[in-house]
Amino acid sequence: MSTTSTPTENTAVLDYRLTAADRCDSCGAQAYIAAEVNGSELLFCAHHGRKYEEKLRSIATSWHDETARLSASV
Repeated sequence: MSTTSTPTENTAVLDYRLTAADRCDSCGAQAYIAAEVNGSELLFCAHHGRKYEEKLRSIATSWHDETARLSASV
């Protein structure tokens, strides 16, 4: 069973768990997606998260996506 955690626009206070210190395991850019696979957490930037999403979602026990932060106004 996999769970998805994606912030919505209607949430007054969003609980983000990824910070600027979290880096993509593929390229080192800031991570916006976290997936748990076989008990290990994998972090991805938006680009690599989308690239591997189809394959990872089928085996991930959780998928946490904060890519909405990229288009959110400050």
